[in-house]
Amino acid sequence: MNRMNKASVFSAVLIMLMLGLTSGPCAYAATEAQPAASTALHAGQSSEAVMQQFAGDVEVSAERRIETERKHQILFLMGVSLLILLFFTGGFGVAMVVFEKDVFIPHMIFAGLSLTLGAAHAATAIAWFWPY
Repeated sequence: MNRMNKASVFSAVLIMLMLGLTSGPCAYAATEAQPAASTALHAGQSSEAVMQQFAGDVEVSAERRIETERKHQILFLMGVSLLILLFFTGGFGVAMVVFEKDVFIPHMIFAGLSLTLGAAHAATAIAWFWPY
């Protein structure tokens, strides 16, 4: 197969996979018609149940509980690792621009790792310490 045929076959397979994911049994179940009264009643009950879950103080088991000091240690290690990744990313960027080295691929790999770890660090900090 030539290059054009490979690209078109790949595109067709990708489109079919995407359509298969969006039109699966879950998507069909969500579009089924239901009577308006039962839907409104069910929505009212489910929203009340969700609010009650957040309103009550749920006790976490001892096995799953993480002490605040340990949370700080984990976030500190994530932050130090993030700084190291950022220094490597910046170093590769400087090497490309100033010294004209061919390190674009390592630069992009470290940039992706930095972005991923930065997002994980932020999400973890918000989940553990919001609202302080």
